[in-house]
Amino acid sequence: MQETYKTEGGSGRQSRAMSSDNTQGTVSPDTVFGDAGPTAAEPVRFDTRIAVLLRDDLEPWQRLNVTAFLISGLGTSVPEVVGEPYEDAGGVPYLPMFRQPVLIFEGSKETLTVAHTRALTRALPRAVFTADLFSTGNDRDNRAAVRAVPTADLDLVGLAVYGPRNGVDKVLKGARMHP
Repeated sequence: MQETYKTEGGSGRQSRAMSSDNTQGTVSPDTVFGDAGPTAAEPVRFDTRIAVLLRDDLEPWQRLNVTAFLISGLGTSVPEVVGEPYEDAGGVPYLPMFRQPVLIFEGSKETLTVAHTRALTRALPRAVFTADLFSTGNDRDNRAAVRAVPTADLDLVGLAVYGPRNGVDKVLKGARMHP
């Protein structure tokens, strides 16, 4: 059986999952089912949230690139977000991934600035991607580009944040789920 997470309506606060009898049930995006599927185990609810906020004027390739860079920061700095390694039925090992869903949002430049300020105020683990990073080609130059700009003047195109669900929701207030 395949699990499907799909945004409903405009709020993006619901997900759909197919049960073994092909009926649809509404579950939260924070719900993950056990290895045997939704009918074999109680849902796991996370008290934390991983979220990425992207500026709404980015090109599709930029959205993907920014998301990948931002998420790599959380995965390397917040070890509790990473699950166990994977292995297929043939015994081939695979790298571990996040243990919970990553929610992707979008918003205006102003929305990103406000969210960044809120994330700083709440001292949540965060990663930033600025417009300047599109013109650099390596980690050293990326870090120098961010370091050269005062916090209030960062030209943010992406922000990743991790923390308690209610704290992350407050940081992202005003943003909308990515289409």
